[in-house]
Amino acid sequence: MIKEVIVVEGKDDTTAIKRAVDADTIETNGSAIGEDVLRRIALANERRGVIIFTDPDHAGERIRKIVARHAPGCKHAFLPQEKAFYKGDIGIENASPEAIIQALSELRTETEDQVGEIEWNDLMEAGLIVHPNASNRRLEMGKLLGIGYANGKQFYKRCTSFRISKSEFDVALREMERILEE
Repeated sequence: MIKEVIVVEGKDDTTAIKRAVDADTIETNGSAIGEDVLRRIALANERRGVIIFTDPDHAGERIRKIVARHAPGCKHAFLPQEKAFYKGDIGIENASPEAIIQALSELRTETEDQVGEIEWNDLMEAGLIVHPNASNRRLEMGKLLGIGYANGKQFYKRCTSFRISKSEFDVALREMERILEE
């Protein structure tokens, strides 16, 4: 049994999580997160800890931000879009149990001080911002670092708040370059 409570968007996500692992969930009911749900999440975070596991899309990212603001210090699980895609739909409910287990084994914890080793200039030099292929490069780096896809500013914030080390970044950068060359 997973100790923390997993925050998901809906009932189908809960079903997919329970197929993969023994865990309790709280459903946000999509983007319409009410104050009562946020209070339950905050209480769960105080007592057991929380893992935010939202869909790898714009709406899921918005929900992740809202929950993280109300429950600081929670853990984050990220699922690459291609592992959550089925017949034009992107969502946790489409992921295999193996993909869910892998995402839950690569949790990241956000820190409040947001002081990390990665600087904005590192992203520029890596071609993750201000580069013709920056979006695809961030997509690959996000997978390799286990922090998901984000725009340039949000990617930088994740690198600092999840305290990605310079050596971890450099290893992922070399692997990304190898993948993109293929």
